[in-house]
Amino acid sequence: MLLCLRDNLGAVTASWTAPNVPRSLCIPRFLLSPAGLPHGSLVMTGAVLLALAPVALLVGLGHLIRRTAFVADTFWSQAERLCYYILLPALFAHSLATAHVQSLPVAALAGALIGSTAMVALIVVAARPLLKVDGAAFTSVFQGAIRFNNYVGVSLAAGLFGAKGIALAAVCNAAIVPTVNLMCVLVFARYGSVRLGGAAVARQIVTNPLVVACLGGIALQVSGLQIPALVEPAVRALGSASMPLGLLCVGAALNLGESRSWLAPICVSSVFKFLLMPVSTFAIARMVGLGEVAMTVALLFQALPTASSSYIMARQLGGDAPLMAGITAAQTMLAAVAIPVVTAGLMAIRPLL
Repeated sequence: MLLCLRDNLGAVTASWTAPNVPRSLCIPRFLLSPAGLPHGSLVMTGAVLLALAPVALLVGLGHLIRRTAFVADTFWSQAERLCYYILLPALFAHSLATAHVQSLPVAALAGALIGSTAMVALIVVAARPLLKVDGAAFTSVFQGAIRFNNYVGVSLAAGLFGAKGIALAAVCNAAIVPTVNLMCVLVFARYGSVRLGGAAVARQIVTNPLVVACLGGIALQVSGLQIPALVEPAVRALGSASMPLGLLCVGAALNLGESRSWLAPICVSSVFKFLLMPVSTFAIARMVGLGEVAMTVALLFQALPTASSSYIMARQLGGDAPLMAGITAAQTMLAAVAIPVVTAGLMAIRPLL
């Protein structure tokens, strides 16, 4: 009754670009099209739930570990530092350096993603006086509005569109990851608990491990060079560890007793993330003439919940880390409904415009 996409794609799965993407995503055979690819909002909902389930479970496990004092409290700060300086840079550098983007609408897709991200970022910053939160809390709202969980994104693209989805997801990562990290560093420099001058901001950008990793991965991709064979498995393994450890840290930081005070920031960031971001992406994608599959993948990525890297960055750069953990957990739950509803709804009206 179940058909595993891994079996359909064969050797293609060996070239998946994200190191932490599940190697097999199984869906009922009767929901597949004659070509063997899934279709319909029901399949999208199922794929979303499959991709989000491990994220939610790891956040819950991290919260349980912290509450039961299974490890010393000092463990978490060291784990966050490890994620920020080693594991997340390895993930970003590896995925960008090994992306397969040939024969794809790279310029149009990247333009739609970068343009919509910049548009929403400017709107969020312009709305800052209306939000009535302090600077550190604003950095969490900002990250919740523009950052995305690329683990979930690649899983969805692979599950829904097979090999082409994987390749399009690689383009999405190459376009959005460096853009988002650069924007977030600038916002932390301006609104974080530690304010920086012009020279300090420039130094923060050029020395930020996530920005450096993104630029390094893109440089390898553009130059045609490869990560040395002796080193590549180790880099891939380090990147794979970033997602589970980062999500455990998010769960450990959750303080449900403060959740009521987080309600307004969570709602604001989620409206930006699940409504304004995909609508902006849809509008620009229509303008640049993206095809149906490429547009769907773009919408999926721009409607993704924020990632564990948001919490890690908030902890390291002077943001409101507990609020960021709350936004991350809440958006992960909301995404189960928001992604299929928003994406399927926008694609349904596409032929009418």
